Amino acid sequence: MTLPSLRVALPGASGRMGRMITTALAETESMTLAAATDHPSSEFIGLDAGLMNGLAETGVRVAGDKTALTTAGADVIIDFTTPAASVDHARLAAEHKIPIVIGTTGMTGEDARILEEAAASTAVVWCANTSVGVTILSRIVEEAVKSLGPDWDIEIVETHHKHKVDAPSGTALLLGEAAARGRNVELSEVADYARHGITGARKDGAIGFGVLRGGDVVGEHSVMLFGQSERIELTHRAIDRMIFARGALRAGRWAAAAAPGLYSMHDVLKA
Repeated sequence: MTLPSLRVALPGASGRMGRMITTALAETESMTLAAATDHPSSEFIGLDAGLMNGLAETGVRVAGDKTALTTAGADVIIDFTTPAASVDHARLAAEHKIPIVIGTTGMTGEDARILEEAAASTAVVWCANTSVGVTILSRIVEEAVKSLGPDWDIEIVETHHKHKVDAPSGTALLLGEAAARGRNVELSEVADYARHGITGARKDGAIGFGVLRGGDVVGEHSVMLFGQSERIELTHRAIDRMIFARGALRAGRWAAAAAPGLYSMHDVLKA
């Protein structure tokens, strides 16, 4: 079945994920780049978004004005920028009723509130990780924790490249939320983010987090479930960042046809 063409607006075009999404679009017959923006001080302003990435010319030049995202006839905005920029773009998307996919991590509770407000006017897919594999892993974690019961200890370990600025990663927190749902508790009430010095025995019911940073690791996440004389390890390793770009495009196509509301990758994969 031939899918109708979908036009994508891309903020943060010169960033790591912006470049990946531009490349993924070039590989996808049914989706095209409609607009690309970057920080006004970016050295890439005015360049063709395709040529900037060693691809064929797209005819879309990188703009420094965010309004370019809403004036090019885009069907969806795909945003992997910064928390401040993402909520700004969500407001803009809501104003113009353009669906938006946000994969930015490090968002605060106030940021989440703004996304909820935007979702009253347009479809907002907010996902800490657009990988199909991670989305499935989170489902498995929730079901495993629910089935194993409260006597099993839960630890989540994540590894990323040395340039990542937030910790734990959004994906680790997503997996922590899945584990907490499996126990019918709030993650904020049971999370243990740091251990140092004389900490005492492990708290019953805690969900622990370990963070590793180094090299150019794309992303690795392991959920370890410790029982008596046995252990279960559930792991996802991202080998190529393109998995996130392809997942984002899948989310973008889904969002373009969705009613206003706040959604996750779970909703995307149910389709």
